[in-house]
Amino acid sequence: MTYELTVHARESLRKRTNIRLEWLEQVIAHPQLVHADPIDSELEHRLSIIDDFEGRVLRVIVNPNVDPTRVITAISTVT
Repeated sequence: MTYELTVHARESLRKRTNIRLEWLEQVIAHPQLVHADPIDSELEHRLSIIDDFEGRVLRVIVNPNVDPTRVITAISTVT
């Protein structure tokens, strides 16, 4: 799967140095859960538990309606 990072996504990943790019790509390509964004109907929230990341959930917000898929941001949360 091809994707591009927005400026915001690049900045988010720069600040969150504990999020690996391979995990981001895994969530984009094979999310365990997908939610529509409550505000912007163009966006999806793709989520997966990352075992190698202390079982945290990685949420990657994307716009899948463009080619390549546009990554808006990535956020991790504790389960």
